[in-house]
Amino acid sequence: MIELGVNIDHVATIRQARCTYEPDPVWAAVEAHLGGADGITIHLREDRRHIQDADVEKLRDLAQIKLNLELAATDEMIAIACRVKPQMAMLVPEGRHEVTTEGGLDVLAQEGELRESVARLTDAGIISSVFIDADPAQVEAAARIGARVCEIHTGPYAHAFYTQGRDPESPAVLAEIDKIRQAGESALCLGMRFNAGHALNYFNVQPVARLAGIRELHIGHAIISRAVFVGLREAVREMKRLMREAQAQLPAAQ
Repeated sequence: MIELGVNIDHVATIRQARCTYEPDPVWAAVEAHLGGADGITIHLREDRRHIQDADVEKLRDLAQIKLNLELAATDEMIAIACRVKPQMAMLVPEGRHEVTTEGGLDVLAQEGELRESVARLTDAGIISSVFIDADPAQVEAAARIGARVCEIHTGPYAHAFYTQGRDPESPAVLAEIDKIRQAGESALCLGMRFNAGHALNYFNVQPVARLAGIRELHIGHAIISRAVFVGLREAVREMKRLMREAQAQLPAAQ
């Protein structure tokens, strides 16, 4: 059954805008859990623009569902992950000039360094994940470094979906979905989990959620945006319903 990991970074973004103590990401984690989230995702960026070190500590201690910590593959961040021990750590590319993550991690270009990072996470008992583009060569490289999970970047699909008038049957959208499907199948064949995320929302999530073998979707901005109007619990509940509806359309053999 497909699972939903809710990224609560932008709850911390609101707090940091005033450098105060509210809203508290821990409260957001509780509300997401009550709405049906299976996990909480946070990104501890090197510039600490939203999530702070104290948030990571509190969420690891207090969250009642699994914690996925996104981080750059630096000595500092890997050391934090190994100390805090989230259930999963996802290695992502990171640039201080970017508003949000702009593309997948280039595992091919950094196999040596990333293999060491994954080994440190594995030795600490943490499931290792890599955020990569829907590129078979990157999937194969992820397997070589020992990653347990491939999270396939859905940003290009989401962009095509929007520019093509939200038409899920347009050739451009179908081409991007097929890339995600092929990457996911490759990950599964190589013994890794198939997750996906980035720029998914209430309009474009179902074609991705309908892919056979997909384990988790990680979604943040759309859910937090919807929560401004309906509350976080209801925003999560609605997203989970859409995902489960899409999976229910799969043939039973899948």
